[in-house]
Amino acid sequence: MGTRTGRDGQGGGGRMAARGGQDGRGGRRKALKAAGVALVGSLLLGAGAAGWAYWHLNGNIRSVDINGALGDDRPARPATVPSASPSASPVPTGALNILVLGSDSRTGEQNQELGGGDSGGARSDTAMVVHLDAGRTAATVVSIPRDTLVERPSCPLPSGGTTRAASGAMFNTAYELGGPVCAVKTVESLTGVRMDHYVEVDFSGFADLVDALGGVTVTTDVDIDDDKSHLHLDAGTHHLDGTEALGLARTRYGLAGGSDLARIELQHKLVKALLQQVSATDLLTDPAKLYQVADALTGSLTTDTGLDSLGELTNLGRSLGDLAADDVRTLTMPVLPAPSDPNRVVADQPDAAELWESLR
Repeated sequence: MGTRTGRDGQGGGGRMAARGGQDGRGGRRKALKAAGVALVGSLLLGAGAAGWAYWHLNGNIRSVDINGALGDDRPARPATVPSASPSASPVPTGALNILVLGSDSRTGEQNQELGGGDSGGARSDTAMVVHLDAGRTAATVVSIPRDTLVERPSCPLPSGGTTRAASGAMFNTAYELGGPVCAVKTVESLTGVRMDHYVEVDFSGFADLVDALGGVTVTTDVDIDDDKSHLHLDAGTHHLDGTEALGLARTRYGLAGGSDLARIELQHKLVKALLQQVSATDLLTDPAKLYQVADALTGSLTTDTGLDSLGELTNLGRSLGDLAADDVRTLTMPVLPAPSDPNRVVADQPDAAELWESLR
């Protein structure tokens, strides 16, 4: 009996211990399974959030089919030499010319509050040809004064038909009459340089982008007192928020003689300041700020169809990874006062032609 009881006791205890061990292993398995489910769930939620973010940012971008509208009646693209060792995900390295316009929008409450005015339509308030050298380690930014008198070509309209060609027309009327397509065609007619891409940034989007980056630091050599652009600054160094930076980009009446050329000098300072701020902001370690900047950037853009996706914009950005602010040269197209109107300018030849030739 005792032996049986002992065996029963041992057996019972062994069976209990065995069950306890199985229960422990089973509990661990259940815990691991629960943790695995939670991890997979988190990954799926993260992937879902990333997918939503990509979809949202991609949907922000508006585009215009410049190539389809203009066809083959354009300056030729320079010949390119294919890479000897293509990679699985190649980063573009060839020379590139991009027309960048700042849109002086006249519609939308936020744009009007930022100085866009109260009339309909829009104008190209700022125009820059950005030339990226082969290798993407240097860039040249050439501003075209909006008051330049040009030979404006006839341009196709989205609704059908064409705009009327004009001689001695203000440069910024091309965008006003025919939108991005006419702006590109007019720039190509003026410069003889093929625009590989088109990027347009609107008023409110630019202000939002500067705010998302935490502002920009700019030094001005003169006092600025301009009610039209809502900017009042003493000469010196200032850290500007988005509204102030936009005012700096637009101001002209607070400068000597209301000069568009003086305003362009400030815009060049602002370009350098933005590049420096982007370099100083480690967006890759702050996903929330990265998303905020990406949302502001894509929400302000209209591009050609070659840059109208987040993937294409990202690829362009990756190709500029070695480009620093000091590698960017800023210029203004050489101009002279127009013989017909001292308040307007015309291209100063042959200097202007030589500059454009260097960017082909």
